Amino acid sequence: MAERDRWALWLPVFFAVGIGLYFALAVEPPLWLGLGGVIAAVGLYLVLRGTPSGPALSLLALALVAGFLTAQVRSALVQAPVLAKRIGPVWVSGEVETLEPRAKGARITLRQPDIARLGSSETPARVRIVVSSVAPDLRPGDWVRLRAVLRPPPGPSAPGAFDFARQAYFQRLGAVGFAYGGIHSVKRQTPQKQAAIFTPFDAWATAWAGLRTDLARRIMVALPGRSGAVAAALMTGERGAIAEADMAAMRESGLAHLLAISGLHVGLVAGLLFLGLRVFLAAIPSLALDYPIKKWAAAGAVCGAFAYLMLTGATIPTQRAFLMVSLVFTAVIVDRSALSMRLVAWAAFAVLVVAPESLLSASFQMSFAAVIALIAAYEFVRERFGVRFASQGILGRIGVYVGGVASTSLIASLATAPFALFHFNRIAWFGLAANLVAVPLTALWIMPWALVAFGLMPFGAERFALVPMGWGIEGMLGVAHTVAAWPGATLAVPAMPTAGLVAIALGGVWLCLWRRAWRLVGLTAILLGLLSAAATEPPDVLVSADGGLFGVRAADGALLLSSRSRQRFSGETWRRRLGEDEAENWTSASTELGSGLSCDSLGCIYRAGGQVVALVYDSRALTDDCATATVVISREPVRRGQCRSVRRIVDRFDLWRGGAHAFWLRKDGVRVESAAAYRGVRPWAPQRPPAARRRHREKARGAPGI
Repeated sequence: MAERDRWALWLPVFFAVGIGLYFALAVEPPLWLGLGGVIAAVGLYLVLRGTPSGPALSLLALALVAGFLTAQVRSALVQAPVLAKRIGPVWVSGEVETLEPRAKGARITLRQPDIARLGSSETPARVRIVVSSVAPDLRPGDWVRLRAVLRPPPGPSAPGAFDFARQAYFQRLGAVGFAYGGIHSVKRQTPQKQAAIFTPFDAWATAWAGLRTDLARRIMVALPGRSGAVAAALMTGERGAIAEADMAAMRESGLAHLLAISGLHVGLVAGLLFLGLRVFLAAIPSLALDYPIKKWAAAGAVCGAFAYLMLTGATIPTQRAFLMVSLVFTAVIVDRSALSMRLVAWAAFAVLVVAPESLLSASFQMSFAAVIALIAAYEFVRERFGVRFASQGILGRIGVYVGGVASTSLIASLATAPFALFHFNRIAWFGLAANLVAVPLTALWIMPWALVAFGLMPFGAERFALVPMGWGIEGMLGVAHTVAAWPGATLAVPAMPTAGLVAIALGGVWLCLWRRAWRLVGLTAILLGLLSAAATEPPDVLVSADGGLFGVRAADGALLLSSRSRQRFSGETWRRRLGEDEAENWTSASTELGSGLSCDSLGCIYRAGGQVVALVYDSRALTDDCATATVVISREPVRRGQCRSVRRIVDRFDLWRGGAHAFWLRKDGVRVESAAAYRGVRPWAPQRPPAARRRHREKARGAPGI
């Protein structure tokens, strides 16, 4: 019965575990499984409610199965058509839902699209298209027509890598592509191929998206250059115009979180509004003496934070931050503690109920890890040193502030580091030093001027606030570039297995939610999770989903790519997951570019782990390679019986069916993993039909030259 007041904090944790179990399955479970689990948990509660620990245990079980069922229902509700294969160029028309500026051109999302050659049952609900240029007056809500090449949202670049197709599924994004030529504005149309699948909230969100686009353009006109791009990101959430060099510097210096609208920005906006409103109301004696102006200021801060939420796109991390801020100021209004672990727990629960898939996102994991760790540290410090800090003089309070910024940055960095390792495979060693300068600069200078700029925009005078804001942004970017240039500023680390991240997350929650000495058991789970990265064996050979890119490991562990210009995203993902800073490439004319690797114009032979691997570009190489290789990986189809002595064959159709492949070569055999096997058969990862494979095989057998 110890720490009974903390038991309720575990309900959102078990709810999240249920969601995690749903996404961990290799096959889509039937809906009755989740419903049956909820009914069984309710029955368990009724049976055990008279026992000392029965109600608590049964409620935890109910939370777990409820999380599982919530994820099932969410997956069913967002289901929409996904493009089956690459098509185009085709004419596409639709309503602009979002318009994201880029350094060159823009990326637009069209909803209710009309796509030539597709029927209603095949037309996606949304498509995302990269365009080389857009008209200056184009904005969300406009209807456009363009010619584009479309393809299904791509799956993982390697087994276990980020699954964009899963993310796109929950956004009802059924196709991505690029446009040929310009964009033509057309009159508003009535969709011919789709049912009414959008809600009134979508029209509301489109109106905010139009305002966001207009404000971003005004900001970058008033404050041109890199400062304007960053100002637009901080004020509207549009980061596409930021130069890649600046983005890289922010990442490598540990300051990238300052560009992602999350708890820091929403908290600053709400906090500054609260302070400003309270000071303004306090200056009116008739209000200050007779009315609860503190509560009025708190309500105004919530309204302002909501406007900022909608203006910046209402992304999952921004929703989480708004919910947290709202709970904090609601606690002020009802005279409750404004900061507690219980508020954080229920904020996480609310976010997961609305969007259970957010559990898998880096933003959810990192933001809640930072907040939970900070509140746990706050509780620890408040219990032991609160009175001592309250009695400090001016100099002492300045020291407390500086120490608070440093300790906050350190705690948040330590809490989020494992998740950054898992998702981004990099450590920013000097992030603490950079944050000690950049965070106060953002909080005390940049964001206050952003609020002033918002206030001046109705009068067209925003430049008077944006210019001094730009001075602060230049200082922040200067810190980022300086720290990123320090020797050894970042360290690339190999990918961590999912089980390791789960161990770290559960260990961290155990450490932060409990108060007694047994909380330290969580450190063991965290340590085991971190060690799992060191125990992970990197693959020897990697192949992209279409066979267009090969990667092998040299004797010294370096990654060698068949090309550094083709499929750059896949090559970058492989390099990052292997913990490599750079990757070398080989050419078709090479003879001996790395230990065990030799190439000619038809393909390459790679020797490692007692195996001989043939990487085949051209089917003419199969006759010789099949006679010497133990493993054949071919961009071209391999006829049945053509390579009888080969232990393992992965050809064009295996890649088509299984996606990207990874190979581990050992003397006792070859281990192969495919992205499709890792993902399982889920709504966002449908299985390729065997009948289609057979048709392709029959066609391959009759093809000349094979």
